[in-house]
Amino acid sequence: MPSADFVATLFDGRANPAKVTVAFTMALNALQKGHSAMVLLMVEAVQLGQPDATAGIDVGKPFEPVPDLLAKFIAGGGRIGICKSCMIHNGFSTEQMVPGYEIVTAPEVIDLMMAAKGSLQIT
Repeated sequence: MPSADFVATLFDGRANPAKVTVAFTMALNALQKGHSAMVLLMVEAVQLGQPDATAGIDVGKPFEPVPDLLAKFIAGGGRIGICKSCMIHNGFSTEQMVPGYEIVTAPEVIDLMMAAKGSLQIT
């Protein structure tokens, strides 16, 4: 699995839109500063790996709506990782996730974190 300069680890899903917004805002900013970046979805955040799961998440100004942040992030080369164990634990399958999002194992999470130049854990 390729490493990323910046890894934002997100543990909350739709129930905490502020945390989701901050994770995508910071990851997008990392890309815009020329760094490779991944948002790693863990625990409840794996729900965001489903198609259109960020629809309607908007905490208001000065932040952009999460669907816009996500679109810019992906268009800029950002990557989304989904914790495989968390996905299974929460009753999801790979087939339910957005094609192109990366399903990652615990050892791969460790490799990502150890290789990152910087990280942000949003718990």
